[in-house]
Amino acid sequence: MAWLYLIVAGLFEIIGVIGIKKVAEKSTVMSNAILVVGFIISFQFLTRALEDIQLSTAYAVWTGIGTLGGALIGILFFKEPRNLPRYICLVGIVMCVVGLKLTS
Repeated sequence: MAWLYLIVAGLFEIIGVIGIKKVAEKSTVMSNAILVVGFIISFQFLTRALEDIQLSTAYAVWTGIGTLGGALIGILFFKEPRNLPRYICLVGIVMCVVGLKLTS
């Protein structure tokens, strides 16, 4: 169950990051709500995941999901650059997170 909590925490981190982008574009009640609620829920699930998963592994997975998701959201919805080096780096993030899981 802890791994499910960690994945949910990572997904809500992505929502929080979207909120940050929206606030940077235009600060509204809705954009601030997305930011705050996304991170509050993310931290709650991360806290539960840390009850059973090592800190180093959980934090790496959580930030990896957030980094990967944030980058993909940026590419898909905010017209950020699409190029092979970026995609290679994103694959590298996934490989490193999987490597941490396999060695813990």
